[in-house]
Amino acid sequence: MAKNGTFHLGGNRMTRKVVNCDKVPPAIGSYSQGVWAGNLLFLTGVCGADAGSGEILGHGDIRVETKAAMETAKAMLASEGLTFDNVVNARIYITSFDDFKKIDEVYRSYFTAPYPARATVETAKLADGAHVEIVFVAYKE
Repeated sequence: MAKNGTFHLGGNRMTRKVVNCDKVPPAIGSYSQGVWAGNLLFLTGVCGADAGSGEILGHGDIRVETKAAMETAKAMLASEGLTFDNVVNARIYITSFDDFKKIDEVYRSYFTAPYPARATVETAKLADGAHVEIVFVAYKE
């Protein structure tokens, strides 16, 4: 890939465009909030953190934390002219499957059927003490 964000995919040339949404907590590592590759938007994993401080919200209430993560994703999508209707894939990372039903309840409230394809994975630990992190892929015609 060239430094200008252009890369070749199957002989085609694409420009990688980076998302910058000011309503999102600051990055804690070397990554972009999101990257466009053609008509696909790949969002970074979002946790339920306060946009200003980066502090995880909810104090252990997984519903509050999940809602905050979904609201962050909603803001990121909106900054690119998209909604959850554009989401085609999601990956949810959780620290305990005991919270699955509560997380799914909040997640489901942001979508209408048919739902995006999705995977949910239990992991030992997430950044900054988060209990849920959600990664989205969206499509724009």
